[in-house]
Amino acid sequence: MHNVAPPPQPAVGDVAIDQFEQQLAAALEDAHLPSLLAVVVQLTGDMSLLDGPFRPARMRGPGDHDTAGLSTEVQSGLRSLALRVLMAHRRGELPPAPPLSAEGTLTILSTCLGEEVPAIEAEMFAEELGVLSRQTPALTEAERQHAPHVLVIGTGFSGLCAAIRLAEAGVTYSVIEKNTEIGGTWQENVYPGCGVDTPVHLYSFSFAQRADWPTYFAHQAEVRDYLVDVAASHGVREHVRFETELESADWDDSAQRWSVRLRLADGAVEEMTVPVIISAVGLLNRPAYPTIPGLDGFDGPVLHTGAWDTSVDLTGKRVAVIGTGASAMQLVPAIVDTAAEITIFQRSPHWIVPNPNTNAPVTEAKKFLMEEVPWYVGWYRLRQAWNFGDRLHPMLIIDPDWPDSERSINADNERHRVFLTKYIHQKLAGRPDLIEKCVPTYPPYGKRPLLDHGWFDALLREHVTLVADGLTRVEGNTVVAAGGETAEVDVIVLATGFQTLDMLGPMRITGRSGTTLRETWGPDDARALLGMTVPDFPNLFILYGPNTNAGHGGSHVLSVEMQVRYVLQLLLRMTRDGLGSVECRPEAYVAYNEELDAALARSIWSHDGMNTYYRSAKGRIVTNVPWTNAEFWHRTAVADPDDFILTAATADISPES
Repeated sequence: MHNVAPPPQPAVGDVAIDQFEQQLAAALEDAHLPSLLAVVVQLTGDMSLLDGPFRPARMRGPGDHDTAGLSTEVQSGLRSLALRVLMAHRRGELPPAPPLSAEGTLTILSTCLGEEVPAIEAEMFAEELGVLSRQTPALTEAERQHAPHVLVIGTGFSGLCAAIRLAEAGVTYSVIEKNTEIGGTWQENVYPGCGVDTPVHLYSFSFAQRADWPTYFAHQAEVRDYLVDVAASHGVREHVRFETELESADWDDSAQRWSVRLRLADGAVEEMTVPVIISAVGLLNRPAYPTIPGLDGFDGPVLHTGAWDTSVDLTGKRVAVIGTGASAMQLVPAIVDTAAEITIFQRSPHWIVPNPNTNAPVTEAKKFLMEEVPWYVGWYRLRQAWNFGDRLHPMLIIDPDWPDSERSINADNERHRVFLTKYIHQKLAGRPDLIEKCVPTYPPYGKRPLLDHGWFDALLREHVTLVADGLTRVEGNTVVAAGGETAEVDVIVLATGFQTLDMLGPMRITGRSGTTLRETWGPDDARALLGMTVPDFPNLFILYGPNTNAGHGGSHVLSVEMQVRYVLQLLLRMTRDGLGSVECRPEAYVAYNEELDAALARSIWSHDGMNTYYRSAKGRIVTNVPWTNAEFWHRTAVADPDDFILTAATADISPES
């Protein structure tokens, strides 16, 4: 026997590396392979990998397409390659790859999706990934002394994004919030089952991505906690005055300031002046209460999903649910096991989209990869941005030659209608009565499409009744439908949405001419240049304003980041050019809205017979933008000074009064 010296003991660092490699190898068995391939290509710079055996097949149907359509042997080869590349990168042994361009980002994304993504998407997606910056260059120390102070209204996604980007640019700000905590609509909406219908890895800030979301479609408390954490980590909280509402704001042209009245929690009024106001109140913050005869005389609890009373216990109760929109779709499956009876009153059915991840947890292996693998969560997020966003846009454009326009508007839309109809028939097999009530007669995406959180499963339960008529009156503890059907109930739930068309209500905002914003818009016909600025209202910027809602899909947060950059460019121009006010030119406003309305007229939301919260009493589409997210990105990427009246400052506008 030869004497063999024992192998040297690994250093502590080597042990840690070895342990990590074992964890990584195990986690890669559960990897999302299209995202993993994108990471490997980005880290190595080897674009030839996209044309080899690892090239993913195109995704068919809903879901994440984890295996990329590859054979078991090829999957194993990709995981082995990824392990070698990632460990070399972690050890610092991997040569740096060339910086990824917008075009390179699009090439990788298109290949890993198995379909061509249009070139117009390239820069937007490169920003989302983080290889291009969306951040506006900051002011110098000298310039900051002359930056206008900004009052931000609201602490939802829009308000927090504005506050964070203002601070990064060197602009001072303060925030008012009517609630007692950060979060906006995600602080207010606490009804059972409340959550997001957009994948949460996408429904988050590009600059504050989270790797450990517990579910793919987060619940309300998870989103609220995320916003609270983002506010804390970016130092926003110390700038917020809670339980404070803006009652009125009047523009003082001589002082180039807004005179503001604030209503405090105790009812007291405080007055102040600020150079600039950014409204971040959004669309979904004031519940819409229907007028139902006899409702005031109901002797049980009447709850609105947007103003939920958590002290009311629905266990063993007979519950009437009025409405079948997004909140009802989430609420009913959440209470179906506790309520004794549920009677749902439906005015019209909704198209419901299946997704295997709707109620699924994110595995620990996937969380590990998102946390530890560079760019992994970014590429996963990018796929969602396309699949849940602009990929869907073509099915919303009316084909004037399409023969069956009552039930669909083009070939893509028809294919989607067939798929969704088949899904309803599968879920409600054996219940022709429910199928008749649940299959919409209008084209998909005419109303907001909703995710199936267990809605159809709940409808099949014996103690759940779907009434295909709206509620007409309440008599004592009996609710009566338009068709005469009745139910005795203990609790009435109003799942009737929000006052989306009463934008910026109930604030009274008076412009330079003495005309209020409500007088300018009327009760339900808000308009703005790019959804953000209105003539006669200098230094007032609106986030998530008129015609900024991406009705075809995508992340609201992406749109907000675009809008904040646009506004910030104007504020920095004010600072650098010594301006006292920036006001939208009437001709730019009119030209934009004419173009907007013409595009909306070609969209599905203008379809005959559509009656949604998108439209005013006169039928104009007020909330939705007709273009793709990428087109909106290009329109907002650079604020054109020719669209504005730029007025020199007559006084120092930097301090808050």
